[in-house]
Amino acid sequence: MPVTHIHRWKAPALAVSALLVGLTMPTAIASPASATTTSYDTTYYKNAVGKTGASLKSSLHTIISSQSKISYSAVWDALKVTDQDPNNSSNVILLYSGVSRAKALNGGSTGDWNREHVWAKSHGDFGEVTGPGTDLHHLRPADVQVNSVRGNKDFDDGGSAVSGGGGSLTDSDSFEPRDADKGDVARMILYMAVRYDGGDGFADLEPNEKVGNGSNPYIGRLSVLKQWNDEDPPSAFEEKRNQVIYDTYQHNRNPFIDHPEWVDAIW
Repeated sequence: MPVTHIHRWKAPALAVSALLVGLTMPTAIASPASATTTSYDTTYYKNAVGKTGASLKSSLHTIISSQSKISYSAVWDALKVTDQDPNNSSNVILLYSGVSRAKALNGGSTGDWNREHVWAKSHGDFGEVTGPGTDLHHLRPADVQVNSVRGNKDFDDGGSAVSGGGGSLTDSDSFEPRDADKGDVARMILYMAVRYDGGDGFADLEPNEKVGNGSNPYIGRLSVLKQWNDEDPPSAFEEKRNQVIYDTYQHNRNPFIDHPEWVDAIW
């Protein structure tokens, strides 16, 4: 069943003109996502609709934890479907760079694409194990070299341009995706934080306000991820990807793609 979205996104607040000499121009702040409606609200999400805070998070955890799982080797073929270029069925769209690249160029060499764990697998030390290590809701194809630059860095604003990164930036302890992928990254990270709460033998994954989290089961910065969610609403590509994962592979959904306003309702 296709998702029917009614998005009512608010425009980002405009910076106010300085009226006095020496008055600092305020920074534009993204408005929170407004409510959305989907065809799953009376079925899949029926036990979550209307809730907020810890109650909403708990309900969503229960809902999305019912899923099918695939092996890490099967992820290669799955990504060729979930991330297929809508304009070229022989290619996939790469995260961070936005490049369309041949599906056949999956591997580990320069010019190839590989499997990027958006929630870095070292943050919680889950590796490539079936479960968080193979969850398609945070695995995306990415250019091998750009993926290497991202490494296991936390997410934050700022840094220098990443070569071949489509406008992505990086510094010593953080990575900033290109604008078109910022919301995608935020919603993938927050999906992982709700799905994996420590109750199924894996680490309790949580967003925080730090960078340089290392092997701890945390990724930051939460305030930046929330802003990215508001600034970059779900695209048709992201929504279709969510649907394919639900219909064909895991049979669970990323609730923050269907209801991006639930990010602010929880955090």
